[in-house]
Amino acid sequence: MLSRAFTKPKRSFKEYGENSRSGSISEYDDCIVGFIDDLPLIPCENNGPSLSLKEVLRTSVSVMGENARGLTEKVVLSNARLCTLKRFRKVIVRKSEFGRRVEKLAQICNNCDYLVPITAYLYAKRIKLVVSDYYPMGSLADLLSGGRRGQTALNWNERVIIIESIARAISFIHGQSPETVKNMKMNVHGNIKSSNIMINIDLTARLSDYGFVQLADCVEDCDTKEKHATTHNIYCENLSQKSDVFNFGMVLLDMLAGVQDLSYMDCIVKLEESIKQGDIPFFEFHMKGKERKQALKVLEIALACTSSLPETRPSIHQILFDLTHLLKTSK
Repeated sequence: MLSRAFTKPKRSFKEYGENSRSGSISEYDDCIVGFIDDLPLIPCENNGPSLSLKEVLRTSVSVMGENARGLTEKVVLSNARLCTLKRFRKVIVRKSEFGRRVEKLAQICNNCDYLVPITAYLYAKRIKLVVSDYYPMGSLADLLSGGRRGQTALNWNERVIIIESIARAISFIHGQSPETVKNMKMNVHGNIKSSNIMINIDLTARLSDYGFVQLADCVEDCDTKEKHATTHNIYCENLSQKSDVFNFGMVLLDMLAGVQDLSYMDCIVKLEESIKQGDIPFFEFHMKGKERKQALKVLEIALACTSSLPETRPSIHQILFDLTHLLKTSK
């Protein structure tokens, strides 16, 4: 069984305002005097823990990830509870609207077994953050990357569990009604990617960052520009269900064969029949028989999801139906 947490070491603090460069919030202790009083976080759970800004600042232990939208850190609270802290670079809504949106997102997330629950949030002058549950197995991106570096790789059955969990999470989101609440789209995730898919110990998955693209904008600094220059952005950033489906398809291709470059897409489509016949090695893990048939069907779904014509992409509900039917008939 896989059991590891993926974190990065702390970095030195750099002042982090609404439009400033990022730094580790765990190194913010020296600047805590800038806050006259400690600030309480607003809870999003019934009977949830009472958290304060000072406690969160002082118990952050490592950086889990960073992108143009913000910084994600691991927090170990005084009661030994583990949490994930998301700190935003540039919030695009005012304080009251930020709170209303986070509370609505939390209400939805906390009632779905396939979304990461939101614990608390804070909107202050110099810092805006959201606290959510922590998953020691890390993200799907962590597990896939670890497997490619020689660590224990996910087998096909484990990948199937994760795929079905992700599909159910997206289906839950796309089924939200009303679709829009006060200019906020409730039936779109907006940022589906492997690093936003958190893995439970039983290998089921939960989708994180639901709706966060409608809270904060991206801000490029020297660090993130350098990262983007050396990596390929394979995900679609449009706020629509068709873009969610496209990104789900890219996640599937990453899980099947480590495809992380859009330039390979046309080649995969052209060679699909050769892949099915086994003439060309494609999958990054060994399998045969029933498992290979399942993987080939998932490949078909992935290619349909990533069609260059959005109108031809299947709905997530159709995808989930096909996946469920595939798993039942293949047993």
